[in-house]
This record gives sequence, C-alpha cells and structure tokens, in this order.
Amino acid sequence: MTAWERADLQGARRVVVKVGSSSISGENAGKIQPIVEALAAAHARGVEVVLVSSGAIATGMPFLALAERPNDLATQQAAAAVGQNVLIYRYQDALRPFRIVAGQVLLTAGDLENRTPRTNARRAMERLLGLRILPIVNENDTVATHEIRFGDNDRLAALVAQLIGADALVLLSDIESLYTRPPGEPGALPIERIAYGDDLGGFEFGSVVVNSVGTGGAATKVSAARVAAAAGVGVLVTSSDLVGEAMMGAPIGTWFDPNPEPTASLLTGPVRTAG
Repeated sequence: MTAWERADLQGARRVVVKVGSSSISGENAGKIQPIVEALAAAHARGVEVVLVSSGAIATGMPFLALAERPNDLATQQAAAAVGQNVLIYRYQDALRPFRIVAGQVLLTAGDLENRTPRTNARRAMERLLGLRILPIVNENDTVATHEIRFGDNDRLAALVAQLIGADALVLLSDIESLYTRPPGEPGALPIERIAYGDDLGGFEFGSVVVNSVGTGGAATKVSAARVAAAAGVGVLVTSSDLVGEAMMGAPIGTWFDPNPEPTASLLTGPVRTAG
C-alpha cells in the first residue's frame, strides 16, 4: 500500500481534526465559523470527519466571571460543565446551514485504557459516522482528575485517530507549521516534512505552554503526531486559519509521514504513549 501523502487529504475516507482552546474561545470565538465551513466542505465530499475540540473550560470562564484559567480542579470542572454546553451549541449553530448534526463524545483517559469503554466509544463513533453525524470529541473535564487526564487534546486526538482507524490527523495550531526552534528565535526554519523514524534530536521544540485559556505547545504536537504516525496515520500540523487549505491537501504546514508498516493499533491493549 502506498504511504499517505499530504495531498491525499482531499480524498481521505476518514480524518480527525483537532482544534485548541485559543483558536475558538474568547476573542477568537468567531473562528468557529470558518473551521466549520472547512469541515462541512469535506463532509460534502464524503469524508468522514471527527472533530476533537478543546475549549470547554475557556468557554465557560466568562460565565463564571473568571479572568484566568482556574488552578483548582473543582473550579475547572465547574467551568467545563458550563462551557461544554455553550461550545457544542456554538458548533451546532454554525453547522445548521449545512444540515449537519453534531454528536457530543466526552472521554477520559480511563475510557481508552480499558477494553469495555474503549470498545463502546469506538462503536458509538462508528455508528455516528455511519449516520453522517459529525462527532465532536473532548476530554470529559467534569469528571476527569489530574491523575487520569490525557494531559492535552493533541494526545487525545492521536488516540482517537488510532481508535477509529483514521487516514489522517490534522492538528490545528496558532502557527502555520513547526519550526526547527521556537519561531521567534534567530535561525528558526519551518519544517515541511518529517519522515517516519526521523531523529528529531536536533530540533528545539517549545516546551508545554500554559496560557490563560488552555494547554499545549509544539512539543505536545510532535509527541502526539509521532504516536499517530506510528499507527499508520498521516499527520499535518498547521494553523487553524488554514484549515480549509489543509483539508484540501494544500502544500502547507508540517507533514508527518505515517509508518509504512504499522503493527496492530496501540489501542488493542492498554494505552501506552511515549513522552
């Protein structure tokens, strides 16, 4: 079988798209519309799309009169409970003109580590896709604890891509591509492609960034991309502003070649990821 290429995204059978909190909350809440338009265009081509969306806590913060992301778990859970409701409403409102219905799927790390809930989650998403519903996945922040959290939704998206046998994973970020070092530093160069098995030791990916609304960073995207690529899933990392071009297979962002000879999915047993 020929390995997946970035240009193949336009004709993919099944794609997982992940968007972060900073891209769709606060002053960027209006960016939900162009993201949905790109997903709807892919859906109209027959692509089965799963959206992994962060943003529940960030979306709920204004309703709890919180200026910054709370540090204590109980307040995070309260903000998530309020924000998840509002977030799904915003997505469904944007999807309505395209006559696409969203289906909410909330997962914890424990759900994917244990066979029965993992099987149930896979079956539910397969059925949603078969009914032409657009699953919107997020971590179940209302019940998750620090000990059992995914850590970031880049990792969640990689695991979901494995779970449902996606052809490709698109990780949307605030910048167009990954760089050889933090893009603000002298000598930083964009990375167009990372072959499977490449040694990335010479690159300086930014450590995890925690801002006022979410968690993430280049390092988490690289870690998640390598998990998905190992399972045979092609991965594109690019800006949320370029989601339309990304879904059409345009030569943008950083592409991670998938493993040409993937073994059985990591999700056939307990989840174990590097990093």
